[in-house]
Amino acid sequence: MTPKVYSKIAGLFRNPAVRGELQQLDPERDYQRMVQLLVGYEFPFDVTRALELALFHTYANPRTSALLVRTGEFERHGQKRYDDTAILIAWFMQYGLNTETGLRAITQMNRIHGFYQIRNDDFLIVLSTFIFYPINWINRYGWRKLSPAEERAFFLFFREVGQRMNLTDIPQSLAELRSFTDAYEAAHFRYDEVNRRLADATVRIVEGWLPKPLRFAVKPVFAALINDKLREAFGYQRPPGWFCGLLEGAFWLRKWPLRWITFKPYPTLVENTYHRSYQTGVPAVEELGPAKLLHRTRE
Repeated sequence: MTPKVYSKIAGLFRNPAVRGELQQLDPERDYQRMVQLLVGYEFPFDVTRALELALFHTYANPRTSALLVRTGEFERHGQKRYDDTAILIAWFMQYGLNTETGLRAITQMNRIHGFYQIRNDDFLIVLSTFIFYPINWINRYGWRKLSPAEERAFFLFFREVGQRMNLTDIPQSLAELRSFTDAYEAAHFRYDEVNRRLADATVRIVEGWLPKPLRFAVKPVFAALINDKLREAFGYQRPPGWFCGLLEGAFWLRKWPLRWITFKPYPTLVENTYHRSYQTGVPAVEELGPAKLLHRTRE
C-alpha cells in the first residue's frame, strides 16, 4: 500500500494528522514508516542538524580520524563528501529500507565502505550516533519531545541498517547501546592532532554556507553544541557562558512558532532540498561517493 502523503494546512500550518498517524503506529512493526514521518514532516531541520553533529563524534577517535585523513576526502572535497553522505542517509530514511531507492542507497553505502578496512566496533559507534544524536537533539531543541515509541523506532530502524551493513554484535536495546558507547569512548576518545584537522575541516565546510561577516560564529557554535569529551578530543575550548546562553535561548525561542507552523517542504525529500554540490540536480545513487572509488568500480 502506498504511504499517505500529507499537505500543510493553508500552506503554512502543520497537519495534525501526521502526529495522529505516528501515535497509532507500533514501532516494533512500523518503525520504517515512523522514521519516514519524523524525518519528512515533524523534524527535518532537527534531524539534519543532529546528523551534522554526529559527524563530529566520529572524529574523536584518532584511529577513525587517521583513516578519514588518509582518504583526503574531507580536506580536499569536504562539501561533496558531506552532501553525498547526507543524500545517501536521507534516501533510505525518507523512502524506507525496502524500496528501490532505499535498497540502492544501502548498496552504494556498502560499496563505498568496502574499499576501506573498518573495524566492526568503529562501525557500531557511528551507527550509535545516528540513533542518539537525533533523539537527544529533538528532545532538547525540537518543537516537541519524542515519545518512547518514536525513540524505539529510531533504534530499530538503524539496527536494521546495521544488519544490512553486515555488522555483528549489534546491541539489542537503547540501554545496551548506551553501555557500548560509554565503554568505546572511554577506551578510544582522546586528543590527537588528526582529530583537530578533521574537526577544523568540517567547520570550514559550514563556514562556506554563510556570508563572511557571520563565519566567525561557526566554530564557537559547534564547540557549544558538542560535549566535554569531544571538545577535549579536538582541543576546542568551551565558549563563554553568555555565548552558550544566547545559543540556548535562540533554540528555545525557535520552538514556539514551530509548534504550529513549518517552513520546510511537506514532505521534505532529497529532491526538494538544496545541495551545494549538485545545484543542477542530484545524480543517480550509484554516482555518489569519492570519484576515485567510483572509477575503480567501473573498471
